Amino acid sequence: MVKTKVRYAGDSDPGRLRRNNEDAYYIDAERGIFLVVDGIGGQAAGEKAAEIAIGRVRARLERQTGTTEQRVREAITMANNEILRAARNNPEWQGMACVLTLVVLENGSAVVAHVGDSRLYQVRRGEIRKITHDHSPVGEREDNRELSESEAMRHPRRNEVFRDVGSEEHAPDDPDFIELQRISFEHDAALLLCSDGLSDQVSSAEIRRTLERHAGHPDAAVRELIEAANRAGGRDNVTVLVVEGEGFTAPPQKSRPLFSSMGTLIYYGSIVALLLLSVLWFSYLAPRLQRTVTVPPAVYTVGPGAALSTIAEGMQAANPGDTVEVLPGEYREQVRLKGGVTLRSRVPRGAILRAAPLAEGPAVLAGNVTGARFSGFRILAGDQMPLVEGILLVNSEVEVDDVEIERVGIGIEVRGAASPLLQASAIHDCSAEGILISGPSSPWIVHNSLQRNKGAGLAARDGARPSLWGNVFEKNRLELPPDVPLGPVRDHNFFVGQAPGPPARPQPHEAPR
Repeated sequence: MVKTKVRYAGDSDPGRLRRNNEDAYYIDAERGIFLVVDGIGGQAAGEKAAEIAIGRVRARLERQTGTTEQRVREAITMANNEILRAARNNPEWQGMACVLTLVVLENGSAVVAHVGDSRLYQVRRGEIRKITHDHSPVGEREDNRELSESEAMRHPRRNEVFRDVGSEEHAPDDPDFIELQRISFEHDAALLLCSDGLSDQVSSAEIRRTLERHAGHPDAAVRELIEAANRAGGRDNVTVLVVEGEGFTAPPQKSRPLFSSMGTLIYYGSIVALLLLSVLWFSYLAPRLQRTVTVPPAVYTVGPGAALSTIAEGMQAANPGDTVEVLPGEYREQVRLKGGVTLRSRVPRGAILRAAPLAEGPAVLAGNVTGARFSGFRILAGDQMPLVEGILLVNSEVEVDDVEIERVGIGIEVRGAASPLLQASAIHDCSAEGILISGPSSPWIVHNSLQRNKGAGLAARDGARPSLWGNVFEKNRLELPPDVPLGPVRDHNFFVGQAPGPPARPQPHEAPR
């Protein structure tokens, strides 16, 4: 939990010359996560890269295992490799990538991770400081003071970068990939994250003055900076995210006689008139011209004593962005995941899924689902209540985390081309595979425990190429395609009782589909 109290706001705009917006941003103030992403690739490809980056970074950082620096490195690397795989599997996305700047606040400090030419500025006590370094030819020359800021802003090569997220495969500890640092974040400071759509159009001095002028109102600062970028030409998408400490204020001004001349009187009179017009506009006219209604995400509670007694009822009521929270107890029903909906156990492992009466197949099923999350459940089978599979994901981009699966047939099966995220789960004592992946899928398998599964701890077949990081394999085999190098697998995972070797011959098993 982040103890630093902040005010924050963010927004993104396509600019004046582009129809689509390849920028994106993400805010999770409770966890102290602030992220700006600038997609590369043109048309839908850049937007897709930004979407993948936010999804993967968010998924890893929400699991608070390891140090913040470790989590940040793994999060960006997961995004990088997933963007690369998506581009390889989709010809229309070839060449897509992104640049990004990420801040995670922690009790008076900020962990900053950066790749590319998006930026992080710090404003405090009347000064502005650029925290990140541009990974670009022009930005490097600017940082070395070979070019002034104004010269760099006008330079014809200012949009070139030599580091990005998604153009080549990386590991978290690769040198010359992620720029990582920890800085202090005082209560009287403000941070500004932005894409180059702002920094190429608006000077750092103007950024500082705008933040100070709107101290205490970051939403107004964000709006004014985007308007300034558009007034300067709006040649690119522009994204601005401001985070203020609770003590951030404009520096005190030196006092001087207020009305020393008629010109001064006219000057201040004009300011007062403009202020009165602004109050009239924002208080009376603007709300009548445009009203925005925001519907907050809903949380539906399911279980004993709740208004909804079954998980199926909760999933039927939920819309994308909503959460279905399940109270502790046993539930004998087949669960179908829904796009954009989070299904979680209120108490980790407290909600137990058993075999549904008269139903065949998995305990949890997702078919052609994107953006769903399944978290905190226990899936338990036995001789009297067998389960063919714990979870079946077919062509689905789903996050599965903090789940325990015990004594089923196949623990988790992934089929098709989509690449889900399976993390921080325990899969043990299954009669077949713990995790079975088939088809052109590249899921992330991160920080799981796979123990005593008879078929294999994990098997990848028919073109599947999983990324394995931080998993524990105990007393079960690992079956990978012959062309997958085993060195990185051994280095980045833990093996108890058996090290990874050549793939074993697949064991036959009967499982109704």
